[in-house]
Amino acid sequence: MSDEDDLDDYDPDQEDLEREDEEEKETEESEEFRKDVEEFSEEWMPNPLTEAVLKEGLSLLCKTGNGLAHAYVKLDLKDRDLTDISLLRTYIHLRYVDISENHISDLSPMNSLTHLLWLKADGNQLRSARLNELPYLQMVSFAYNQITDTEGITHPRLGSLDLKGNQIRVVTNLDPEKLSNLHTLELRGNRLESTTGINLPKLKNLFLAQNMLKKVEGLENLSSLTTLHLRDNQIENLSGFSKEMKSLQYLNLRGNMVSSLSEVAKLRELPKLRALVLMENPCADETDYRQEALVQIAHLERLDKDFYEEEERADADEVRQRLKEELEQEADTENDLEHDASSAPLV
Repeated sequence: MSDEDDLDDYDPDQEDLEREDEEEKETEESEEFRKDVEEFSEEWMPNPLTEAVLKEGLSLLCKTGNGLAHAYVKLDLKDRDLTDISLLRTYIHLRYVDISENHISDLSPMNSLTHLLWLKADGNQLRSARLNELPYLQMVSFAYNQITDTEGITHPRLGSLDLKGNQIRVVTNLDPEKLSNLHTLELRGNRLESTTGINLPKLKNLFLAQNMLKKVEGLENLSSLTTLHLRDNQIENLSGFSKEMKSLQYLNLRGNMVSSLSEVAKLRELPKLRALVLMENPCADETDYRQEALVQIAHLERLDKDFYEEEERADADEVRQRLKEELEQEADTENDLEHDASSAPLV
């Protein structure tokens, strides 16, 4: 998914717009994929992996760890109707494995692959992401399975974890010490009702779209987070954001239930926020929607799919200055009234 691009060195250009267009297309495709998985989730005839099928999928001949022998380290078993991968236990030199779009429910044979760097197991019958700690594993994708929790994910070099399209309701036991290198977490299309449990200070990209979220909470310690996707949830207010989220640059809240533009003021504490997506919220129908958002967040560079022009910035500056003067005048009036009341003679 293009939304997963690292925005650590965020540059507000056409790339963000293309990312959102592709996300719309993928949203439709993911719904179709989910329906297919549900439709064909019944029991399958046993079809264990054989030597013949395995050898067809092998490629990339490399030296083994000791440098004295060679072995194939890449295996592609995508869409082979497999139900059992027990044979993999003996292929300990594998580093890149794709077992997507099969009918696999047991991942335990992967525990023998201690040199594994990359694992893709999308579209299977997995109910758990649990594996033994694999010391070199850097990328895992378990999208569109039937996983219900985040237990047992403890790979110290893991950088990217994809769990979209599962049935996770609560995030638990994502240990920041055991996932010290995790920079991208994909949880789109689950059943999350809360954002708590994602206490990963080194996380840069977090995708929580298409869940059942009503508010943002428990993300205060994500000081390295640059990208946060919350599209198509049920969020009504913008409380829960903190100045500790000092790296956040891109925030997508499209298709939520934010009804008032006054909520945008709560995002002022995000010092690096540059791109904000609020379309398909009730507040986007308010008069002067674009101007009001810029008045509230002076450093904003883009709202929805349009960048702010210099003229818009000048107008927002004028409104902001006028509001400041009005507040100062009100404060002076109140002070005068208080002074008059305190100096009035007692009767």
